Order: sequence, then C-alpha cells, then structure tokens
Amino acid sequence: MAKTATLTIQKWGNSLAVRIPAAVARSAHFEVDQEVEVSADEIGVTVRPVGPRKLTLEEKLAKFDPVKHGGDAMAAGRIGAEVF
Repeated sequence: MAKTATLTIQKWGNSLAVRIPAAVARSAHFEVDQEVEVSADEIGVTVRPVGPRKLTLEEKLAKFDPVKHGGDAMAAGRIGAEVF
C-alpha cells in the first residue's frame, strides 16, 4: 500500500529540504545513505532510487536454490556448541 504524507519544506544550508517519514521510506524501500535521483517537472518533484533496490531477507530466501548454492548451512558440521 502506498504511503503519503503532507510535509513542510525547510531550509538546510543554502538548499531546501523535506524529511521523509519512516513509514514512507519503508514503503519506498529507502535506506540511510542510499543514492536517489531527484527530478522536477511541471507537475512536481520525484525522488527515485538509483540502481536496483536491495532484496529483503524473504526475497533472498525465495531466490535461494539449494542445488546451485549447496543445501547445507554449515557443510562441515558442528565445530563448537552451535545448534541450528
């Protein structure tokens, strides 16, 4: 579900800025220090991520192929007190 927020533009040095609320950032899959592209047109301003977004753990696990990557989490067996 898309998230929206009404924000106030504030001065930041010689620039203008808005803070992206956490719920909106999560919805857009934005992370701290992520590179984004900001563009403006006659309709407004758009913020888009640069490059492919990082996969969530669930997405990584769904793409995991035990045949290709090996099915064992620890092929050598237990070395200490580890329990999976």
